[in-house]
Amino acid sequence: MYPVISISRQFGSGGHSIGEKVAKQLNIPFWDGEIVTHAAEECGYAKELIEEQGESTSSASKWFDISTASAMYFQSPQDEIFLAQRKVILDAAKKGPCVIVGRCSDYVLRNAEVRCLNVLIHADMEHRIARVLERYGDITNIDVKKRIQKKDKQRRTYYRYYTDQQWGAYSNYDIALDSGMLGEETCVHLICELAQKMDI
Repeated sequence: MYPVISISRQFGSGGHSIGEKVAKQLNIPFWDGEIVTHAAEECGYAKELIEEQGESTSSASKWFDISTASAMYFQSPQDEIFLAQRKVILDAAKKGPCVIVGRCSDYVLRNAEVRCLNVLIHADMEHRIARVLERYGDITNIDVKKRIQKKDKQRRTYYRYYTDQQWGAYSNYDIALDSGMLGEETCVHLICELAQKMDI
């Protein structure tokens, strides 16, 4: 049986696309946007709010500034969303091999002692800018580099808050792949090959 594959990714590095192709090639379920849909059913918040706050929230500091005393009596929407997504991730993993993208899934699965392959997809800024422009188009009045840096900062903040670890640190992953240098198809091949070697 394949391990659960967790894919963490820098914004614009192609992690979603790589994860989707890995799932298709291994013929196992793929979880990314699906986590949002199920988490919305779990916690009752609108999908749009979960998409905004569920991993790279721009309002993270607002929720994270709640004092310890207040937090004893008040669970923020951000916390409720995290817990809902955590439940979806663990429920998916319990059903068997699958690919799960982002949302601290590497940490959630590791802490639950789920057999998994934790992957980090990264790339240099030049490749990431090109990919974002290809996917979203050349949007006027938007500095793409700043958008990428902002997304990374938000994910770092979110990850640090919920895991007390550093997002992107090599020690949190089994393998880190540079999609800009290797190319998307090579990344897919390497992940599938590793998963197949772990197949027991």
